[in-house]
Amino acid sequence: MAVARKGSQVLIHLAIGFAIAYAVTGSIALGGLAVLIEPLLNVMLVPFHERAWHRKLQGAVGQRRYLLLTLEKISLSVMHMGVAFGVLYCATGSVAFGGLAAVLEPICNVLVMPLHDRVWNNFQMGRTAQAA
Repeated sequence: MAVARKGSQVLIHLAIGFAIAYAVTGSIALGGLAVLIEPLLNVMLVPFHERAWHRKLQGAVGQRRYLLLTLEKISLSVMHMGVAFGVLYCATGSVAFGGLAAVLEPICNVLVMPLHDRVWNNFQMGRTAQAA
């Protein structure tokens, strides 16, 4: 069940990315290409990001640790936005379209993913109730 849930999260994330790229470019090919390149770049960059922040977090305690964890999440979001911007800028040559994608994609994910999780939670509760 966990694999199906994670798989559907990935599909929704890709669908959001495709919809934004297609809306901005008007091209199915560029939209599809952007959807493949953006996650690939993020997957390649995240381990470096995590390794750098792990070094900073070692030994940090109390409020300093919470501050560093907050800064890590902010920097990860900025990195994702930068990748989204770069991919769409390369695809369109437009700073405006790249910026639009960089802002819209995380906003859409933040709005849609809790709905996705709620649907899955309701589905799992229904299955649990049927089993009882």
